[in-house]
Amino acid sequence: MVCATFRFYDGLNDFLARERRGREFDTACARDATTKHMIEALGVPHTEVELILVNGVSTGLDTILGDGDRIAVYPRFSSLDVTDTARIATRPPGRLRFVADAHLGGLARLLRMAGFDTIYDNEFDDGAVEARALEEGRIVLTRNRELLKRRAVEYGAYVRALKPQDQLRELFERFGLAERARPFTLCLHCNAPLRIAAKEEVLDRLPPLVRAVQHEFSTCDVCRRVYWKGSHWQRMAGMLDSAAGARAGED
Repeated sequence: MVCATFRFYDGLNDFLARERRGREFDTACARDATTKHMIEALGVPHTEVELILVNGVSTGLDTILGDGDRIAVYPRFSSLDVTDTARIATRPPGRLRFVADAHLGGLARLLRMAGFDTIYDNEFDDGAVEARALEEGRIVLTRNRELLKRRAVEYGAYVRALKPQDQLRELFERFGLAERARPFTLCLHCNAPLRIAAKEEVLDRLPPLVRAVQHEFSTCDVCRRVYWKGSHWQRMAGMLDSAAGARAGED
């Protein structure tokens, strides 16, 4: 058995027992325990960590801890300048894709609205979310910290906000989504790509008032839903502008 000293910073303290927040504390570690094992044993999902310093040196999640080591753990939004240090990857390379747990259906719909491939099913259990994330290289979205600690979950985000619109703003800031968004290109219901459709093609699927006043449409070839730029579209566009402008307003 070895003993190490930990200090967690900023929002990571939310995951700790109250008596350990905002201060250094000593804790016993199993022999050959890694930084990832101990960070998660103390309550912090590894997906929330961007920088780990062991005795002042930046390191990864697989470093084996020794007796007397001092470990500082920082989240993504720490004010610390980490430009020249080895940061832990918090997102997969390439296009961002998400899988939302069964409690985040509203957020999944808003992410699709913004053009981000997001799978969701209210029947998903934690195992199903973990499997889809592993198989398809998706970022797990959840308010369940234990899900983020599962062995196969490499990338994820603990969603702090409670309301879907606030959750969307949170993810826009965390992952820099404003520059990647492609609004109104995915079906809100089944996540399939939308295509532009002539009015004559979708005429029999339109309510009478829409048929009379709207002329531009898109449709989903999977579920056959039709979309147009009505009042609901305007509200959603305003919501996206608000989410995209949240970070810009802070610069």
